Amino acid sequence: MLELAVGSAAVVACAAMGYAVRGRSATVFGPSVWRGTTDRAAVALTFDDGPSESTPDLLEILDRYGARATFFICGRNAERLPAVVREAAAAGHEIANHTYSHPLLCFRTERFLFTELRRTQDIAAELTGRAPKFWRAPYGVRWFGARAVQRRLGLLGVMWTAIARDWRFSAAAIVARLAKAGNGSILCLHDGRELTERPNIRETLRATAVLLPLLRDRGFTFSTVSEILCPTN
Repeated sequence: MLELAVGSAAVVACAAMGYAVRGRSATVFGPSVWRGTTDRAAVALTFDDGPSESTPDLLEILDRYGARATFFICGRNAERLPAVVREAAAAGHEIANHTYSHPLLCFRTERFLFTELRRTQDIAAELTGRAPKFWRAPYGVRWFGARAVQRRLGLLGVMWTAIARDWRFSAAAIVARLAKAGNGSILCLHDGRELTERPNIRETLRATAVLLPLLRDRGFTFSTVSEILCPTN
């Protein structure tokens, strides 16, 4: 009987830890959001792992439909392609923090996370004149120490309402995953593939070109994360 009780407690503890680490609405490791205000028909497109050599193609698609997005950049990629970050910011897109080297944060120290985020804060500020307000953990995995680091850097965590898994699915499957968006949805896609140079994001580009007019025809507008959390009108 004791063994059963201990086993059950262990299962519950593991489930709770899993939720704290990766649950989209979990705030155990620091303030975090996964959707915006639901009182208007707007969604936030977010793109992780960039910039990449194909990000300019994505910017053209967004511009075609008058859509603004939020780019969660990796500092190392931004160092390689600074002009792309500047181009995105100049076009009115929001720049956010996705760490410097895209590490899995499990078992990492607070100091390690601070260094990862601070480096990208500084890079983004140098390239755009403004330090990011938001960060997203690589793989959506947060860990101990994140709350203190967020407080020190003035960052809010951002998860997602729906994730495309566009590194593995076809454009059609990506659209199917995201087309059910509702008011305030934060949609997660990727304009890079971790730190890979010249990544293949063809399916992401195709899906975005289909998704934007589809959602627009349903009456949605496209906001940055800042706008969808605190609309001004």
